[in-house]
Amino acid sequence: MKKVNIFVALLAFLGWMNGCSVYMAARQPDQKNLHVLDKGTPRSYVISELGAPTYTKNEDGKSCDVLSFTQGYSKGAKVGRAVFHGAADVLTLGLWEVAGTPIEAVADGTPIKVEVYYDEKNCVDFIKVIQGEDDLKEVTSFKKTN
Repeated sequence: MKKVNIFVALLAFLGWMNGCSVYMAARQPDQKNLHVLDKGTPRSYVISELGAPTYTKNEDGKSCDVLSFTQGYSKGAKVGRAVFHGAADVLTLGLWEVAGTPIEAVADGTPIKVEVYYDEKNCVDFIKVIQGEDDLKEVTSFKKTN
């Protein structure tokens, strides 16, 4: 009888642990379209994709938004990670959660902070990167500030 109780407790524990990394992988932040930061994009498109600015200022008659957001993952990447974690959980009888949950806790997207400067038509003129430079190298309005 004692062995049955231990087995049931172990199954309950594994059932509780099962799905944490799977759930976390599926709930990671979505990937943003960073091409809204390309030169000429209207301000309204930038805000609708990346969210409301944390700060807005005017410099020399041009407006500037400071944006802070998390660049996440594509839907395919999130599904693939969730499937991998689920398969690893099954194959290891739930032991994968010991590694999978911390991995998903750390891999929760890239924080990005930028200053977006607009021209007189309220379209993107250029951006200055505060944080997350590597993710923004393909943006045409990227200006290195070094």
